[in-house]
Amino acid sequence: VQLVESGGGSVQPGGSLKLSCSASGFTFSNYAMSWYRQAPGKERERVAWISSGGSSTNYADSVKGRFTISRVNVNNTVYLQMNSLKPEDTAVYYCYVHVRVNSWGQGTQVTVSS
Repeated sequence: VQLVESGGGSVQPGGSLKLSCSASGFTFSNYAMSWYRQAPGKERERVAWISSGGSSTNYADSVKGRFTISRVNVNNTVYLQMNSLKPEDTAVYYCYVHVRVNSWGQGTQVTVSS
């Protein structure tokens, strides 16, 4: 299993970013996918989840209405569209899948600051 995130960066409050996670090494369309984040000094938390087919999603209360998770199974890619970003969204964002074991990407840094 390999997960490679991209799309992080620095943005001002109120801005937007779109993260991508390219997956390989497993049958992508068979597995639910998640995005997690970890801020300095805090535990890793799940921010969004999407079912294998993409019809169901779930969000942390802190990002509901601002973040959207989506996937394109033919491209083995899951996305996280982040709008109305706040300084408290600053964290390293990770892609996650459970395929017999927990698998994580290397993470991508998102910094929201004026």
